[in-house]
Amino acid sequence: MSSTARPSEHSPTELYQAHHSWLQEWLRRRLGCRHDAADLAHDTFVRVLAGRHTDTIREPRAFLTTLAQRTLFSFWRRRELERAYLDSLSAMPQTSAPSEESRAQVIDALMHIDRALQRLPPKARQAFLYSQLDELSYSEIAARIGTSVMTVRRYMKQAITLCVTVRLSA
Repeated sequence: MSSTARPSEHSPTELYQAHHSWLQEWLRRRLGCRHDAADLAHDTFVRVLAGRHTDTIREPRAFLTTLAQRTLFSFWRRRELERAYLDSLSAMPQTSAPSEESRAQVIDALMHIDRALQRLPPKARQAFLYSQLDELSYSEIAARIGTSVMTVRRYMKQAITLCVTVRLSA
């Protein structure tokens, strides 16, 4: 068994010291920004500390890469939501634009809802989006996704409950 295949016997501090620079450079190449890379490397190590004991990690770089990719996905998703929100704000008259604090709260709420919706089965997520964004009736949604109105109601209940639960636990 190679030395990289054995579980690490390093503390979280040793893991950080051994791999932080490598991870930050890996992220910088993907992002093109050293500041964002530094933030995401930090966020990745926070996930390491929150999620598992470092003595059970067999392949530290592979493990860190997987966590960093998840962190990177969340980062890009947040940027996409922020951009969509800011685009919608730019269409509003300047006098009705929300404050910076309100903007931050809305973006935070959108991120919570997005995380909740990612937990739903695809048809439940689609039903919720048809209802909330396209303002379709339950019968129209049922026809579009090929299910019954009763199932659409269950999907909606599931989606709303999940959105509220995720928001309250944050």
